Amino acid sequence: MEGPEILIPIVVPTVMFLTIFGIVYLYKRERMAMIERGMDPRRYKAQSAPFQNLKWGLLLIGAGLGLFIAYLLDRTAFANDSDNEAIYFGLIAVFGGLGLFASYLIEKKETMPRKDDYKIEE
Repeated sequence: MEGPEILIPIVVPTVMFLTIFGIVYLYKRERMAMIERGMDPRRYKAQSAPFQNLKWGLLLIGAGLGLFIAYLLDRTAFANDSDNEAIYFGLIAVFGGLGLFASYLIEKKETMPRKDDYKIEE
C-alpha cells in the first residue's frame, strides 16, 4: 500500500468527524443566537413540509423510469454502439426533472384557493 492509497484511512474518518462536528457546532450556535435575542428555541422546531414525501417519491419514480428507458434504449435502439453511458445520465436527469415538475404542479393545485372558497353571500 503505497502512494495515495495510504491516505484514505486517514482522510475519510477525519472528514466524517469534521462534518459531524460542524453540523453540531452550527446547530448549537444557532440555538445560542436565538436565546441571546430573547427567542425560545423550542417554539421554532423544524417546519413541516406536507409535500416533501410527494416530491421525493416523484423524483425517485422519475429517475427510475429514466434509468429503465435508458436501459431499454441501450439494449435495443443503440445495441451496436459501445459508448452509451451518456444516455443513462441524461434520461435520469430528464425524468427526475419531470417528476419534480409534476410535484410542483400537484402542490400548486392543492394550495391554490378555489372559487368556492370566496363565495359572497348576499
